[in-house]
Amino acid sequence: MATVIKGTAVAKKVRQGLRDEILEIQKEKPDFKPGLTVVQVGDRPDSNVYIGAKVKACEEIGINGVHMKLPPETTQQELIDAIEGLNVDPNVHGIILQVPLDCTTGIDETLCTNVLSPSKDVDGLTDVNAGRLARGDLKRCFTPCTPTGCMVLIDEAGVDVKGKNVCVVGRSKIVGAPMHDLLLWAHGTVTTCHSRTPDLGYHIKQADVVVVAAGKKELVKGEWIKPGAVVIDCGINPEPDATKKSGVKLWGDVEYQAAKQVAGAITPVPGGVGPMTVALLMRNTVVSAKRMHGITGVRSYSTASYTRPIAAQLGGGARGLSTSTNFARAGLSLLQRLKK
Repeated sequence: MATVIKGTAVAKKVRQGLRDEILEIQKEKPDFKPGLTVVQVGDRPDSNVYIGAKVKACEEIGINGVHMKLPPETTQQELIDAIEGLNVDPNVHGIILQVPLDCTTGIDETLCTNVLSPSKDVDGLTDVNAGRLARGDLKRCFTPCTPTGCMVLIDEAGVDVKGKNVCVVGRSKIVGAPMHDLLLWAHGTVTTCHSRTPDLGYHIKQADVVVVAAGKKELVKGEWIKPGAVVIDCGINPEPDATKKSGVKLWGDVEYQAAKQVAGAITPVPGGVGPMTVALLMRNTVVSAKRMHGITGVRSYSTASYTRPIAAQLGGGARGLSTSTNFARAGLSLLQRLKK
């Protein structure tokens, strides 16, 4: 029977560590106030829910969270102008363009995403940050929050991916592709599978670690899981369910109950990867604010509870450091070893 990796509890540790870190910095720099702005075009109900969760997390941690809501008739140039204004605003340290856009004007989402300054792209979705990640330049990039959260959860399971066979199911720009890159730079032997992969079960059966982000309910069967493997399920597939208070039941991409009997550790849906995405977004925002304020070095208290997993999986291992310092040192350490 697998150990259940509770992302909700891990995310709580991350948020608590960030809140403590902000308060500690403010003792020396009272004007330190990380700022995150989420830009939305239109009024999609699901986007409103996601943004509400982000703003709530900001309030809890001590980040100035702003929801910039633009009307559906916003033109592409108007959106670009709004983003460029945020790029030069010294009080804004993180910017998110909430997609999909709900507009009537045919805005190019990719083009507008790349208007974001890479230094404020806390979702790690600009081509610049994606390129730096692909090249292993971890010191100078923000990594997408969901795959970075998956790395933390893998570490939470007590697994070092170095030398392990890892299978990523899915190749999206938001999860699958950056997940592959993070695992590769953590020295995993990575196989990426997708909708054109024949005999998916064969590839999964070889893996010590499986990360699934395919967007298809229970695509991965329990019988495909290697005994003792770590299974990270990024899927969120809603279905109507009158027995639920919300009227909706969420299913993962993995056949959870069957996989749980075979795996060594597994994330549930909900309560697994989802909470980590928002927590790591908050972390990236604090990292950005610290960089812009020129804040480096060791804090006077221990934040190992939330920095250790990120540093360990990205090649670091230093404990008790601030998040940004750990992350930067982890990237630098990894690159130095790769050059040898």
